[in-house]
Amino acid sequence: MPRTRKDGKKTQIVVVGGGAGGLELVTKLGGHLNRNDFDIILVDRNATHIWKPLLHEVAAGSLDANLDEVGYRGHAYRWGYRYFDGALETIDRAAKEIVIAPISDEDGSEVIGRHRIRYDYLVLAVGSVSNDFGTPGVREHCLSLESRADADRFRRRLLNQCLRVSRQMTQNPDADEFARVAIVGGGATGVELAAELYSAATALGFYGLEVFDERRLQVTLIEAGPRILPALPEKLAAAATAELEALGVRVMPGTKVTSATAEAILTASGEAINADIMVWAAGVKGADFLANIGGLETTRNNQLVVHPTLQTTLDDSIFAIGDCAYFVPEGDGKPIPPRAQAAHQMASIAYHNLRALIDGKQLKPFIYRDKGSLVSLARYTTVGSLMGNLVGGRMAIEGRLARLVYTSLYRMHLLAIHGWLKGLFLLLVGHVNQVVRPKLKLH
Repeated sequence: MPRTRKDGKKTQIVVVGGGAGGLELVTKLGGHLNRNDFDIILVDRNATHIWKPLLHEVAAGSLDANLDEVGYRGHAYRWGYRYFDGALETIDRAAKEIVIAPISDEDGSEVIGRHRIRYDYLVLAVGSVSNDFGTPGVREHCLSLESRADADRFRRRLLNQCLRVSRQMTQNPDADEFARVAIVGGGATGVELAAELYSAATALGFYGLEVFDERRLQVTLIEAGPRILPALPEKLAAAATAELEALGVRVMPGTKVTSATAEAILTASGEAINADIMVWAAGVKGADFLANIGGLETTRNNQLVVHPTLQTTLDDSIFAIGDCAYFVPEGDGKPIPPRAQAAHQMASIAYHNLRALIDGKQLKPFIYRDKGSLVSLARYTTVGSLMGNLVGGRMAIEGRLARLVYTSLYRMHLLAIHGWLKGLFLLLVGHVNQVVRPKLKLH
């Protein structure tokens, strides 16, 4: 397609979803394409972006999201794209338009009605949502960690429960009171949240809850599989289990959840795991609105099936990247995992292939390069594996080195969306905030 259309309008590239992959993509497109010829649009239902792997820290209160989130409007002005607030409802492929759902105010009054945005090229980067597998009671009684709002909701409930326990202990020092948290899912999110909670509980005593500390916290981590962290080698998963149990976490592998009530998680063995707060982190899927959206090919988990070029199988002008994309590399029996590093790599290939389509050049196939997995156990340790050049393969790293690499992943993301100058400045500000800001966000 030429850089400008025959009708004189700009070539319009629309990216839906401002997560790790979507935001990096519009940053590259807006920063490199001529604004006189191209109109780059980002659509997202939220006003700000926060790196999803940080949500467990926001939930525990150990990270103030106000300092780390990125406002789309300011970022759009800096990088030459436009931001539209709204949620994707459907795709009209015949008209080459997306339909944005109405936006309502808190009182229910309509702010912006249902409307359409045209596209020449469309990239879907809407991420994933928690998969409750139809388990009864989960949707009604369990929290998830999919967004900033979810993390804030968890933090408020956690703090309220800690305050309640602290008050009861003040009135009756012999009372046997605890803040009980049950986490379903032994993947990275569940494991990291469990560890971060103990880090937060330790710090609460310095902020007015004199009689509350980690001994008043009971965390249960429930995993249906034979062990936690199935993406890591067994030795490292065992090390993470030992670390969690040393903190006080009750780790329950091989435990299937059958339902959730307002007070407890019920298991197939008949045990009721009582909890004040329940979190579901047992799996992900594509959002329900993606199911056969625009007549495109989707999986039963609502992911969009894509070619190696990341173009959807039924429409070459529509791409999908990140968690919402389903791609099985040739010779591999498993699809690309839902990880931030995969979204980052997909954004780079999508950028190249969009430029290639515009210029009439050959597209590149996406080749996933597994950089390894890292799981942060708060301030205690980090375990993981990296694909390195040492000894020609995967090396295991633990402790200080792993923590350094873990934080480096976020730094790379900052540089990708802000550029080197501002990215380095933000890193410096982050170090200063670690010293001068409170250890916990309690409001």
